[in-house]
Amino acid sequence: MNRCKNAWIVALVICLTSAIATAANLMSIQIKKGQLRNSPSFLGKIVAELNYAEKVAVLEKTEAWIKVRSSAKKVEGWLHSSALTFKKIILKPGAADVSQAASSSELALAGKGFSEQVEGEFKTKNPQLDYALINQMEQMVVSQNQIEQFLIDGKLSPKGGVK
Repeated sequence: MNRCKNAWIVALVICLTSAIATAANLMSIQIKKGQLRNSPSFLGKIVAELNYAEKVAVLEKTEAWIKVRSSAKKVEGWLHSSALTFKKIILKPGAADVSQAASSSELALAGKGFSEQVEGEFKTKNPQLDYALINQMEQMVVSQNQIEQFLIDGKLSPKGGVK
């Protein structure tokens, strides 16, 4: 009887240890769109885009880059560490976890954009500023090919990541 009881205790400890280790290796995307790349560089090919708050498993770290796996999209790749957080992001909180949920202001800032409320508060505090250029910049999209051509034309060699 004691052998059976001990076996159950060992199995329970193994399961709990595994669950804790898995939770410790989970991170969340903290930007609006995380670009998953095939190498630890901003010039690496984009293999998938991950959405804000999506959870990923950490596989490997090198300097400022983290190799992750998205179970939802069944893909692995590299994300810059600035795109990830260990914080739990709760988009639709229930009564039990509402205190841990991100506020709309936090969501807007995390997505690197302003909500109407945040923007309104900022404009009230800074009425002398002109926001037309900021609105234009928010509409700009630079493709991977444009970035690569810019680097070639400028004979630039980015530091960090894979050479």
